[in-house]
Amino acid sequence: MSEAAREILARDENYLLPVYARYPVVMERGEGCTLFDIDGNQYLDMMGGLGVNALGHTHPRMLAAMAEQAAKIVHLSPQFSNRWASELAARLCRLSGMSGAFFSTGGSEAVEGALKLARTAGRQRGGNRKHGIVALKGSYHGRTFGSMSVTGQEKYSVDFGPGLPGVHFVQRNDLSGLRAAVTDQTCAILLEPVLGEGGVHFLSAEFLSEARRLADQAGALLIFDEIQSGLGRTGEWFAYSRHGVQPDVLILGKPLGGGIPLSALLVDDELFHSFGMAKHGSTLGGTPLGCRLGVEFLDVMEEENILERVRAVGARLGERLEQLAAEYDEVVQVRGAGLMWGVELTVPARPLAEEGLRRGVMFNVVQGNVLRFLPPLILNEAQVDQAMEVLGAVFAEAFTSRRANQAQVANVA
Repeated sequence: MSEAAREILARDENYLLPVYARYPVVMERGEGCTLFDIDGNQYLDMMGGLGVNALGHTHPRMLAAMAEQAAKIVHLSPQFSNRWASELAARLCRLSGMSGAFFSTGGSEAVEGALKLARTAGRQRGGNRKHGIVALKGSYHGRTFGSMSVTGQEKYSVDFGPGLPGVHFVQRNDLSGLRAAVTDQTCAILLEPVLGEGGVHFLSAEFLSEARRLADQAGALLIFDEIQSGLGRTGEWFAYSRHGVQPDVLILGKPLGGGIPLSALLVDDELFHSFGMAKHGSTLGGTPLGCRLGVEFLDVMEEENILERVRAVGARLGERLEQLAAEYDEVVQVRGAGLMWGVELTVPARPLAEEGLRRGVMFNVVQGNVLRFLPPLILNEAQVDQAMEVLGAVFAEAFTSRRANQAQVANVA
């Protein structure tokens, strides 16, 4: 490591709050699915900026759109119109079957908006007592106060409670638990069709359908959080669409702004006027620059047939992961679709990711023992094979050494 890299890492340690388990690498630039550090080393990016960099790094069309818009206007008070916000909203509504959009800066902020919408819609439908939220254990919706309150992982809220009142958590795909949790006081059922940070777990068609039925029965909103799984990640525009269950509210984010902070709260026709004037807002949400990039992102996705590519390359990635799983007992399960995959292990995954980084491939870790794959949607099959060769070598070294140590302990005993 160069002296320049050491100085930057030391400065990070001195001045940046230690809330992330950063890797000891200083990245400098990116190109496609490859990142380069300050010392010139290159890395195949299988993390995709946690799902944000869907078109990779420095995509020429995104750069051109960014430069063109930046030369005109970057930010505008939301009290004034610009051509890109309504164009992006109309495009998203046509893709999703929703009727209106509100733009904010990130996924957590969009979740906050959805919670406010659920509360006001609940009050309109059933009075002040109708404020309960049903969410899932193992879910992740963000780290702001409201989004943390509906995140079903205690590690994120244990130091900050009590959270919002009236939140009830059930196990994913537990039909009886869901039925017991939804009452006439429930104002919303909040679900990730794919629990991403929770370890890449897919909700069943039966569970989603029952959630739809129960929401209708209780006069509650069915909210789908597709911040991570939406906009092509699973090979479809939205993960829920394959099951034919339509939500009342849809939350999108991550890749939408092409790296510029942007998220969207989409609603059905009945909810279009529910907020009311001046009851919700976002100063930096829906900027001309962000929405211009959102439109360009959708253009690239459609004109370059990215969904078809995601399905084909994703099938290759899934096949290679299953092959590795068959070789090692340490692999519990492989789960995924498109370019969203999780490999659950019996051992901590962080050391494996660190070794992968040393060998030039960036792997992501969630839940301590799950390797999660959210690569750019422009990944090709040769890059899949490159990543899997490295992962195979990492597995072979780590698991062979582990077995040797276990055998030595057994012999001593």
